[in-house]
Order: sequence, then C-alpha cells, then structure tokens
Amino acid sequence: MKSLDLRAALVSLLLLLAVLGTWHVATKPGGASTASAGPSAEQIEYARMMGKDVGDGAPAASGGFPTLAQMGATAWHHLSDPFYDNGPNDKGIGIQLAHSLGRVALGFGLACLFAIPLGFVIDMSPLLSRALDPFIQVLKPISPLAWMPLALYTIKDSSVSGIFVIFICSLWPMLLNTAFGVASVRRDWLNVARTLEVDPVRKAFQVILPAAAPTILTGMRISMGIAWLVIVAAEMLVGGTGIGYFVWNEWNNLSLPNVIFAILTIGVVGMALDWIFGRLQKGVTDVE
Repeated sequence: MKSLDLRAALVSLLLLLAVLGTWHVATKPGGASTASAGPSAEQIEYARMMGKDVGDGAPAASGGFPTLAQMGATAWHHLSDPFYDNGPNDKGIGIQLAHSLGRVALGFGLACLFAIPLGFVIDMSPLLSRALDPFIQVLKPISPLAWMPLALYTIKDSSVSGIFVIFICSLWPMLLNTAFGVASVRRDWLNVARTLEVDPVRKAFQVILPAAAPTILTGMRISMGIAWLVIVAAEMLVGGTGIGYFVWNEWNNLSLPNVIFAILTIGVVGMALDWIFGRLQKGVTDVE
C-alpha cells in the first residue's frame, strides 16, 4: 500500500512538473501567449479609478496570460499579508476566505440539523417517505443560481440569501444518504433491540446512528463539496465579500493573475474540506 502511495505521489509530481513546464514555455518571452512588458494605458487608468497603486509591486493586469514569475509574485503579495483591509473593494484573501467559510459553516450546519433528523423520520415512516418523495425529487435538481433571485427578493439580504442557498442545495445529499443509511441497518440488530424492549430514542442513538454513521458522513462529505461550490457562485452574483466576490472583482480589475490565484485557492480549500470529512468517514468506518 505504501509503495502504491509513493508511486501515485511520484506520478502526481511529474504531472505537476509537466503542467508548469508547459505553462512556462507557453508564456516565455517571444511566445505566442506572451504577456506584454506591462499594463496598457487603459488598464493603468482603470486601476487608478479603482484606487489601486499600479507601482506597488502587486501583480497588476498584464497584457496576456501571466507567467510563472508573475504568479509567484501574486502568491507572495496575497500570502504575505492575507488580512489587510483597504476598503470594501480591497480586502485580503484571508478576510475573503473567512467570510466564505463562515457562510458555508452556517448553511451547512443548518442543513445538518434539518436533514439528519428528517432522514431518520423518513425511513421510520413509510407513509411520510412516500408523501415527501415527490417534493424531494422536484427540489433536488434545482440549480443554486435559480434559488438566488428568489432568496434575494424574499430575504432582502445578500449574506443571508447566500446562507439560504447553501442550506437548500446541501440539504438533499445528507437527507437521502441518512435515509439510505438508516434503511441499511442490519435487521438482526433491530430485532435484538426490539427483543430487549429498547425505547425508540435509545435505539436511534445507540443502534441505528452508529451503524448508519459511515453513510451519513458520505452524504455530509458530498454536501460540503456542494456548499463550497455554491457559495463561490452565489458570492459572484451578490457581491460584497467572500472569495467568489474576490474573483469577480479581480476580473473586473482586469487582473488575470489574481483571478488564477483565487481559483487555485478555492481548489486548495475545497480539497482540505474534503480531506477533513474523508478522515472523519474513515475514522467512523474503522471504529465500526
């Protein structure tokens, strides 16, 4: 197993080097995609209108695709001071991520509080399961961007609307996986609990929940990925704060290096969140 992990890591490293090498060749001086010597007059004027200092060493907008050196300067600029705050349109990447993660935590937490108990109830009540199934099948495939206008109209608060969209979109994987996990509990265990006359609450927490925990955590893992995906799209629409707004704002500033850095940051944070739930899932499975 360790040998396989080592070989996989080596292949990943080679793929990364290949991508970086291709990037370097495609953007080197004299190449077809070469960035120009500096920002154009229009880009400089736009940057000044947005209150940015073009000569501050920050990777401003370039005339083409950024080079690896420009991306390195961009990464250093953001990571060296991630929590600066120069006004509503100029906040550090750390502040933007904190806003996004806070919204994700609230929306995801509310979805957990609602979906997991309802999943238990749905499996324990065939009547309720059949009654709610049409609503679940209709609401489940609706895009998060379709929910946003309705949320903004009814809630009239962009931040709360983003939390609601996270809640409604991350609800369904947890709900369905919880119901499936509860339905998959071994009947022998349930028969023993019935024979011992275990009360329903104790049976739910001491028999059903431990057995269904791996499946429930799978649903939570999927929902977290959806929540992180949704908040980026939602923040690009509603603006204000957050990593999604940061991407859109930097695109409006014509700063492609900042856009690429933000995209990579989104991917790294999403991978970290998935890794956390993967470890939790593995821990529950090992205990079981």
